[in-house]
Amino acid sequence: MSKLADIVLKVEEVIASFLLCLISALVFFSAIARTIGQPINWAQDVALLAFGWLTFIGSDVIIRKGHLIRIDMLVNKLPKSIQKILTLIFDVLMLLFLLILVVYGYMLVGQSWLRTFNTLHISYAWCTLAVPVGAFFMFFSILGKLKKDIRS
Repeated sequence: MSKLADIVLKVEEVIASFLLCLISALVFFSAIARTIGQPINWAQDVALLAFGWLTFIGSDVIIRKGHLIRIDMLVNKLPKSIQKILTLIFDVLMLLFLLILVVYGYMLVGQSWLRTFNTLHISYAWCTLAVPVGAFFMFFSILGKLKKDIRS
């Protein structure tokens, strides 16, 4: 399973890197084009679509690498046993939150099929699909983290 997780992480990193570069290039060239009086109307919609996917794919990369933001000033002052219990509680709460994102994200996709991007003429559901897909991957990343936390 570790090899599969490593492959998924690498693919996610490549996709996230590509999306970040795409967004940067689109915003830069769109600003230049707008300045010279030739706006690129579709660039904003493509950047929005890419940003939605980057947010959720990038979040899974962060989770898999163990770089979640934590405010641990108070937690570090507690005994190790309490820290361990809090870590497990937070892992379970994140799993529950991600399950909610998958369920409601799926419902959001269903509601978004008829809405289209202004300039792309594709369904807005392709953007909202990032929510349940990203949450699904994050769920398994947090599940792996929970298993490690229980073993340690």
